Amino acid sequence: MRLCRALLILCVLVACSAPTPHFRGLPTAVETEGGAEFHIRQRGDLAEAVRVNTEWARSLTDVSARASRAIERATGCRVRDLRGDAAVIVARLAC
Repeated sequence: MRLCRALLILCVLVACSAPTPHFRGLPTAVETEGGAEFHIRQRGDLAEAVRVNTEWARSLTDVSARASRAIERATGCRVRDLRGDAAVIVARLAC
């Protein structure tokens, strides 16, 4: 029973920073902004930021602003707009 529980917890934790299918297999940049840690992947003019810390998301506006700054640092491109939620944000970039 303990082994099953431990394996379940491990599977959940491993999936926390998994990319969405469009960004799978790409290199990951790790950026920290305002106490939030993001795993960022870029494909062309799109970037994905997966928030991996356990902090309660105060608001989507707050998380989006931090993700935007982290994406700009990781990619070297300006963020044109953002879509997503407090866990996974996709940005269109102007490079």
